[in-house]
Amino acid sequence: MSSVGPVEPGEGTHARDTPPDIPAWDTPTDSADPLAARSPGADAATPAARLLRGPAHLYAAHRRAALTALTAALLLAGGGYLWATRPHDTRQAAPAPPFPSQVVEVSYLGEVAVPPGTRPRSFAFAVLLGVDSGPPVTVTRVTQPYAGLSLTSAPRAPFRTKAGAAHKVVVTMSVTECGKTPRGVGLPFLDVTLRNARAIQVHSFILGPRYAHDLSEALQVACSNDSGNDQNA
Repeated sequence: MSSVGPVEPGEGTHARDTPPDIPAWDTPTDSADPLAARSPGADAATPAARLLRGPAHLYAAHRRAALTALTAALLLAGGGYLWATRPHDTRQAAPAPPFPSQVVEVSYLGEVAVPPGTRPRSFAFAVLLGVDSGPPVTVTRVTQPYAGLSLTSAPRAPFRTKAGAAHKVVVTMSVTECGKTPRGVGLPFLDVTLRNARAIQVHSFILGPRYAHDLSEALQVACSNDSGNDQNA
């Protein structure tokens, strides 16, 4: 009786590398799809990971935006503080005082008696000098433009006048040479040198038609008896 035994491995035959009881899904595959090689557990975790990944991205974006806004607010507050505490801002805000000629007014009051002891051929009149605003103003000199006249004032220069105050100034003129005095002058003026905290200025004050009339008459009287026309007083 003959029987056929198990076939022994021989030429042209190979033993199975994988035991027959291993499930088919555990058998490695040569597929190009990388998802085919992952375990079922990894496939099951993928949706949860994706769900967690969305809030994480939102939190990171919100955190970056909040940090940017906070940095901008700090920079703005720091710049505002530095601008507000600059030491020179107060000094720049203080206005400069006005020029003295802008706040001084001189008005003609009229003829007055000649002070005692005055030389012959003299006459006197009074003006009112006031300061409207600003720092005090000092009158350092009072003059007139005519070569044939000399001038003195009471009070004598220099004298000071505060804002809101006024000085009555008596101006006395003496004829030194009739030939050099004006005739029929239309708009005579006084030159007054003024000084305050802003500047020193020489300003010509025109005293109006009354002063021009009184000056012309005083000069006519003073020189009416002068026979030499260019004779010194």
